[in-house]
Amino acid sequence: MLWLIRIAIFALVIYFLAKIITYLRNPKRKLQLAHTEKRYYFYDDSENIRKNFLITYNGVLLEGEKYVRSNETPFDVISIFVWPHDLQLLNTLNYQDILFLEKEVKLKYPNATIDWKSPIKEIGKK
Repeated sequence: MLWLIRIAIFALVIYFLAKIITYLRNPKRKLQLAHTEKRYYFYDDSENIRKNFLITYNGVLLEGEKYVRSNETPFDVISIFVWPHDLQLLNTLNYQDILFLEKEVKLKYPNATIDWKSPIKEIGKK
């Protein structure tokens, strides 16, 4: 009976350690942490090409929508539209930041053209 209790306790410890490791490695948690610390983080589900990606930089959260070529290669992203979640935080970004973000997106999707939605497009034109 004592061995059964020890095995059960050992199994519970292993289970909780696995849960803690899963929590610490969660990319959504890393995105939230980077957003609150005003750091750069690129969150993209590489397994699901049709899912939007999220970028946080200097406290600004941006979302990018990917458009896939439908006829030749099914997983070739050809166009990306990027927009901010909160327009009031855009004053923290400048032209150099937009160039940095565009370079980072181009590293992930080199064949795609990036279109910035209206408030960011004006910053990029300056």
